[in-house]
Amino acid sequence: MPGNKGVVYEGPGTVEVHAIDYPEFELKDGPGVNPANVGRKVPHGAIVKVIATNICGSDQHMVRGRTTAPQGLVLGHEITGEVAEVGPDVEFVKVGDMVSVPFNISCGRCRNCKEGKTGICENVNPDRPGSAYGYVDMGGWVGGQAEYVLVPYADWNLLKFPDRDQAMEKILDLAMLADIFPTGFHGCVTAGVGPGSTVYIAGAGPVGLAAAASAFLLGAAVVIVGDLNQERLAQAHGFGCETADVSQGEPREHIERVLGVPEVDCAVDAVGFEARGHGREAGTEHPAAVLNTIMDVTRAGGAAGIPGLYVTSDPGAKDEAARQGSLSIRIGLGWAKSLTFATGQCPVMRYNRRLMMAILHDRVRIADAVNATPIPLDQAPRGYAEFDRGAARKYVLDPHGMLAAAA
Repeated sequence: MPGNKGVVYEGPGTVEVHAIDYPEFELKDGPGVNPANVGRKVPHGAIVKVIATNICGSDQHMVRGRTTAPQGLVLGHEITGEVAEVGPDVEFVKVGDMVSVPFNISCGRCRNCKEGKTGICENVNPDRPGSAYGYVDMGGWVGGQAEYVLVPYADWNLLKFPDRDQAMEKILDLAMLADIFPTGFHGCVTAGVGPGSTVYIAGAGPVGLAAAASAFLLGAAVVIVGDLNQERLAQAHGFGCETADVSQGEPREHIERVLGVPEVDCAVDAVGFEARGHGREAGTEHPAAVLNTIMDVTRAGGAAGIPGLYVTSDPGAKDEAARQGSLSIRIGLGWAKSLTFATGQCPVMRYNRRLMMAILHDRVRIADAVNATPIPLDQAPRGYAEFDRGAARKYVLDPHGMLAAAA
């Protein structure tokens, strides 16, 4: 049996790479594991040798101490790899298959899964619908920023790449299929982006950049990306986006300068609950700022996609209401404008195969759009620190040196 190493949350501001248990086809007790899941048999699972595993902004929320994540939690939910072992109930997935792992864990059997709502599967998390690898309150499935990871319901969850050599040629692009590319695409789809749309995207982090690339893929005429970080705005501008430095004023003002009117057809919140204010308030956290902005700048009858993360418990919030996930949003404005909102985890399986085909046939270069940057697994602490400081990069961990070999 091979060894295993993983990225472990050690407390606010600290991650370390440690030796961890090699996966078995049974859930063991450990940090964050729901007691009702301890001992759960996984004969339908596969053990995946991780080729690429990304650092996500959602991971950063935990590492900043903005959730109730327990010390010792193995992080990581964006996983791409090669099947190393399969359980006795796996029928179609084979050892050696190259696969993408959707970050949402789903059973394929419950009502929500059968309706395509795989982000809120009813059977994988005893606490509430919805589950993910290496994430607080998501059932305790061990994270994938590791050398090996267990994937339950393998026949259902794994997306197989058609050809290994072709996959390795485009591995950094394909690594985005586990989360941020489908998540950005979902934000745009639920906001109603289509041919000729004008779109405002709040946030030029990796999800915001993925949403911008997705908007162009869907035919948008103009994509305006707002952020406080000049390096990230430059990254967005580099593939055709208009940009709005919201430290200089309200997004509405930037939108009017670009479009001649202060509204867009569609808006996407790719920031979430750690949002900051605009203009003179840019240095202060205002968790409802982006939600209120997208209601303000979206035309009447329009829609907003909200893939940005909002939590039910935020220990680092500045007031008691926000600590419980209660934010001062202008719902009256949204109601008066007849806006439509879409929230929650992206159901990755709804999109990942189609986006895989767009990558394989050169319709999109998502790794370039998000500035995907491979680093060795043991440099994960550096990746987290630089990402937290605002680096305009999507860090991709390389546990086995296979990304370096493919470069």
